[in-house]
Amino acid sequence: MNKHELVTAFQRRVGNPILRRLPFQVLLETTGRTSGQARRTPIGGRRVGDEFWFVSEFGEKSHYVRNIQADPAVRVRLGGHWHRGVACLLPDDDARARLKSLPRLNSAAVRAMGTDLLTVRVDLSPGAP
Repeated sequence: MNKHELVTAFQRRVGNPILRRLPFQVLLETTGRTSGQARRTPIGGRRVGDEFWFVSEFGEKSHYVRNIQADPAVRVRLGGHWHRGVACLLPDDDARARLKSLPRLNSAAVRAMGTDLLTVRVDLSPGAP
């Protein structure tokens, strides 16, 4: 098993089910590209005005990134409240430099575990929870 498979298996079976239940954990909700069902993924990042920034540790290998490619309309749960938005994948952004502006603990984990970093920006709809 490679690093991506190990980390993904742990996240899917252990980390994500626990984190999704925490009331103030930031969650990204995408629409499953095959199922059409809502998929919620715990993420770490930072809101800046009407934008939410984060870095995917496995880039286009991440299922939520593939879901964004199929349908960029997403929701983000911030501070216990849901916000609608449109996700933009930014492959030309320097993801390592971006991590320096995001929460330290999550950024350290993404740097340590990630193999193909990809910056994602969610343009939040003003006033639309």
